[in-house]
Amino acid sequence: MAALKILLGRTTIIVAKFLISTGAFIAALGIAFGAFGAHGLRAKLEPRMLEVWQTGVEYHMYHALGLILIGMISHWLGSSALIKWSGGLMLAGILLFSGSLYVLALTGAGWLGAIAPLGGSSFIIAWILLAVALLRTS
Repeated sequence: MAALKILLGRTTIIVAKFLISTGAFIAALGIAFGAFGAHGLRAKLEPRMLEVWQTGVEYHMYHALGLILIGMISHWLGSSALIKWSGGLMLAGILLFSGSLYVLALTGAGWLGAIAPLGGSSFIIAWILLAVALLRTS
């Protein structure tokens, strides 16, 4: 039983470290993408596409911080399945939502707008799962 507790404790630490470090790395990318949009793309993109880029950056940053938060909660409360799913869906949301907006802004490929709602749904479900995980803790 003691060995299982140690193993589960290590798993929690591994999950927490992964979520926090991934969130920090993704936040750094978000800052770089924001700077690139403000300085490198301003003269190259139409104003509407620059807005699309900026929306991608905003959600990218919000949810990078969300990943860090989920990692911290995982460290404090343990990494339940709901918390792991929350982190995974938040990461998927960043890739799908912000990623599709970045590519849309750069290429003008309108069909990419259909991918963004999948990412947005991932964000919503991730936040709901996090809330449920917190409500289930004693």
